[in-house]
Amino acid sequence: MKKFSVVLFSVLAITTLALSACATPTAAPIVTEAPVVTVAPTVVPTEAPTPISPTPTPPPDPVCNLMENPPLVKAGELGSPEKPIVIAFVPSGDTGKITKAGQGIADCLNKMTGLSYQIEVGTSFGASIEAMGAGKAQVGFLNTFSALLAKAKYGLGPSLVNVRKYSTNEVDPDKDLAGTMQPFYKGQFIARVDSGITTLADLKGKTFCFVEPNSTSGYVIPNILMKAAGVDPDVDLASYQMAGSHPNVAIAVYKGDCDAGITFIDVMTDSPANLAADFPDISEKVKAFLVTERIPNDGVQFIPGFDPAFKDAIIKGLLSMTEEPGGKYLLKSLYSINGYLEVDENYYKPFLDVLIAAGVDPAELVK
Repeated sequence: MKKFSVVLFSVLAITTLALSACATPTAAPIVTEAPVVTVAPTVVPTEAPTPISPTPTPPPDPVCNLMENPPLVKAGELGSPEKPIVIAFVPSGDTGKITKAGQGIADCLNKMTGLSYQIEVGTSFGASIEAMGAGKAQVGFLNTFSALLAKAKYGLGPSLVNVRKYSTNEVDPDKDLAGTMQPFYKGQFIARVDSGITTLADLKGKTFCFVEPNSTSGYVIPNILMKAAGVDPDVDLASYQMAGSHPNVAIAVYKGDCDAGITFIDVMTDSPANLAADFPDISEKVKAFLVTERIPNDGVQFIPGFDPAFKDAIIKGLLSMTEEPGGKYLLKSLYSINGYLEVDENYYKPFLDVLIAAGVDPAELVK
């Protein structure tokens, strides 16, 4: 086999040489001019376009025209620049936002009524009550329980009750009322989703955040409900603290400073609080597990003996602010107010009866 392969190779080699000898030689190629080299164009990198942030729409200016027949005031008397009417606001939310909105409302009332105003945001709910009781403030935007305490201690009755688009959550039996105008609201018990807390009984041995002692939905009502469920905050909780405002409670629960807490519905999505701006996932990590019964909304109060002409002018001014965009913006920014309901000083009496039946009598608390 090996001998056959050698012979075959030899035959192929001889055949190849023979063919090469018989082939016509190829002429040498004609040399042409060197091709012109095209220079690649210089590519100038295009700068990435600078992202354009949307220009925020400025809030509308309130319409604050001077009303017909505004009240008259003499120099140096209450309502004059030398002695302005003081409006007290409770610190139920961000005090900076309350101060800004409150000042806007006072400035608008000044233009409408011709009276001068000064605002005070209390260091606590109780501070606003005492400012009115001492005559250092003549008008108050008090929360419901503070209004009951002020009524029991100083005879302060409501003249207006705030009306709001009803806020709700998934565990609220009244969630079908979402967005409708109502003179009541509810509180919500909240906890971190990973806490395992789903009932009031689960709060035993846990840390808890209230708002402050005079907060209706942030202390008074939840305290009653917890005790009715067999959870005494002074005995059964590991500890509790007063966070000072509803947004502060939600933030404390989100950060894990408290296992659970109580706020108004629904502080996580409330536009003035705007918690999602700093904590985008707060509605994912913090959930409500129970709501309170209906609570009458907060409102506006005047001290006894306040000039009826001044009172009527202020009420007229506030009502007119609910009828145009700029005024609505200020009221919404203050306490999420969408409108007002004129009431008499006994408006809170049915709610007061419920509190007394539960063992909470404001008249006893102020003694």
